Amino acid sequence: MIRETRSLAPLGAAVMGAALVWASAAMDAHAQARPSRPAPAAEPAKPALVATFGDWGVFATPPGKARTCYSLSQPKQRQPANLNRDPAFIYISHRPADKVRNEVSIIIGFDVKPDRAPKAEIGNDVFDLVAKGGHMWLKNASDEGKFVAALRKGSRLVIKAHSMRNNLTTDTYSLSGVGQALDRALKECP
Repeated sequence: MIRETRSLAPLGAAVMGAALVWASAAMDAHAQARPSRPAPAAEPAKPALVATFGDWGVFATPPGKARTCYSLSQPKQRQPANLNRDPAFIYISHRPADKVRNEVSIIIGFDVKPDRAPKAEIGNDVFDLVAKGGHMWLKNASDEGKFVAALRKGSRLVIKAHSMRNNLTTDTYSLSGVGQALDRALKECP
């Protein structure tokens, strides 16, 4: 099955929100100092940090029918270093109500050039990615199990993509703690 596109909302917005919470404890402290306001009814549930393992965090929305859990990390190295781009993340999500397990998603931090195929490399395993704007997924959804198994065995993940200005970028992720994070996310969303 070839993946063409996926819906970016509400999970993409939730992941970005959770990643910002995880990446910035100072922002969290500032938010707690302000009086809280009730969230609008249409707003999706906010994910919370459940645990951290090595370089990976585990997030979950509140229990309920639409519960979503995921493991998330940010690159340890981004090349070329002089390019101005938004933060990048990889997350592996589980949505039991939708019967989704191990869905691999990447936010690269810039719009990807459509005629240049992005790639993910874990050791000797190479996976084709498909991009829509600054979001990427495995091109072949049936590779998600193989990808997650490679993450568990590997030490680093390398994502290569070309920007709209044709700059080849390389983001390198540490896989320290990924196995424990994946296990915990599955425990949170059985």
